[in-house]
Amino acid sequence: MVKVLFFARLRQQLGRGEMTLADFSGSLGDLRETLCEQHPDWRAHLQREDIRMALNQALADTGDRVQAGDEVAFFPPVTGG
Repeated sequence: MVKVLFFARLRQQLGRGEMTLADFSGSLGDLRETLCEQHPDWRAHLQREDIRMALNQALADTGDRVQAGDEVAFFPPVTGG
């Protein structure tokens, strides 16, 4: 099982903060595409160039492999002050 988290404005845009995928194997890019296929209205939000991804709480790239037990997060860039 893979835990998927959505933060900041994505949480509001997608209408949820987290979900799980029972049987997923592939890259982060594959996972994002799977989510877009399952929820077509999410595509415009998840495919934005400024959306960042993390794998097990470390910034990651679309080619990084996702395995059972991993945690994936999608989030927009944030600034602090």
